[in-house]
Amino acid sequence: MITISVYSVKQVKTKGGLYNLDSKVIRSPRDAYQIIQTVLDIEHEATEVFGILTLNVKMAVAGIHVLSTGGLSSAIVHPREVFKAAILNNATSIICFHNHPSGDISPSLEDIKMTERLKDAGELMGIPLMDHVIIGDGQYFSFQEQGMIIVG
Repeated sequence: MITISVYSVKQVKTKGGLYNLDSKVIRSPRDAYQIIQTVLDIEHEATEVFGILTLNVKMAVAGIHVLSTGGLSSAIVHPREVFKAAILNNATSIICFHNHPSGDISPSLEDIKMTERLKDAGELMGIPLMDHVIIGDGQYFSFQEQGMIIVG
């Protein structure tokens, strides 16, 4: 006899929490940076922290998800985890973010490769990657602003 397990996944939206993100519309990379800094303040973390902002159809923040905490110079990121959070949050698009504890906001070769991989996966999934923001030393680097992600 074969036993089969049946699973059910449900999304539950609860009221409350520390931050009201329902009205936080992302109009620019600076908006994303300010929301990330307000909610998470990852600029002062001693290790790399990677996460996503999930966005609804109106480009309003639906959720903030920290997906990986790594070491001094890297955090392991897999598209499966990124898009699992996006799908469960009913996201129509995402913005990735991470910090550089060194304060140098220049993207590494690994940052560029990972961004391309997530962009390709997002196109396949129908959940586009709108930007990838790197935070450090009171500043940010936006792949979108630098023309490294073309939106639209």
